[in-house]
Amino acid sequence: MVDVVIVGGGLAGSLAAWRLRTRRPDRTVMLLEAGPVLGGNHTWSFHATDLAPAARQWMAPLVAHRWPRHDVAFPGRRRTIDHEYCSITSSRLHDVVSAALGDGLRLGTTVDALTPTTVRLATGEGIEAGVVIDARGGGPVDVPLGWQTFLGQDVVCARPHGVTHPMLMDATVPQDGAFKFIYVLPWSADRLLIEDTAYADTPGVDAAAARGAIARYAEARGWQVREVVREETGSLPIPLGGAIDAFWTGDVPRLGMRAGLFHPTTGYSLPDAVATADHLAGMDPFTPARVYSEVRTMATRRWQTRGFFRLLNRWLFRAAQPSERARILEQFYGRPADLIARFYGARLTAGDHLRLVAGRPPVPVWRALAHLRE
Repeated sequence: MVDVVIVGGGLAGSLAAWRLRTRRPDRTVMLLEAGPVLGGNHTWSFHATDLAPAARQWMAPLVAHRWPRHDVAFPGRRRTIDHEYCSITSSRLHDVVSAALGDGLRLGTTVDALTPTTVRLATGEGIEAGVVIDARGGGPVDVPLGWQTFLGQDVVCARPHGVTHPMLMDATVPQDGAFKFIYVLPWSADRLLIEDTAYADTPGVDAAAARGAIARYAEARGWQVREVVREETGSLPIPLGGAIDAFWTGDVPRLGMRAGLFHPTTGYSLPDAVATADHLAGMDPFTPARVYSEVRTMATRRWQTRGFFRLLNRWLFRAAQPSERARILEQFYGRPADLIARFYGARLTAGDHLRLVAGRPPVPVWRALAHLRE
């Protein structure tokens, strides 16, 4: 019997398995992933201030690139923020975690059914465990949602592109039916990740339109794309209200997006995944009931303390017309850099709430007030 089986080798499942294996070598850990590699085909990024110093230290082997600053751009504002920004690639995640797990990793493994202590595979094989944890990504939930959708292309340029640090949000591009922006990461002197991103009312990506937007953006900046190395796409849920209980159906402990553990406004799950992995590694005794209770309690507390973010989401998706959404983010990026860092780390204070709503609202007041309550 295995001590811990984690089903799903995305970000949350991989981090939890890796942290348990390295911090608690006395426990046997098995990670089951349906795909051929861990992490799929993704890039995860975070601000260094999103993580505590100790977490930054143990996460360091996963960081493929880091930069000391980043830019944002809007029609009426351009700004450089001197906070470190880091990125993890799925290939780096796979290499580091698979080396640590060894034969505790099983790829190409489809799961049919779970209980808190058993897994049944599509092949009919059964696995018994002290604890089974479900980390298979987001499932359908009964909460109102907007979406952050994206298509990114990893490209090689014919000559050096001259970009020295990331462009997190270039909203000077046309705003067609959603809040649109381009996101750029410079991997090397001639290689970039260029991502067409939208805060949209529905999930799904118009791949042809996104590729066209990326091509136009590169051409406007004089970047001659010689080769598209790979492409990644996705839709991140942005909750506008609802309760955390919608994510917690059944009796199997869960992690990541499936547990509601993600930033409500950015949709990013890395800081919560790191915190959950640390918490699991320090838990003793390690039983199904305790894992379920403590992770659900963590998710509930974070959901409850992040109600202000869901209010901002309602203003963005419901109070603002698509053409007005860029103004909300442009106003936000006029705030102090430390407040912006706390926003991304989901650590806003009551004073920060007041600062964010102070001044002339970027949407009509009557529309903003209509969405003040969930």
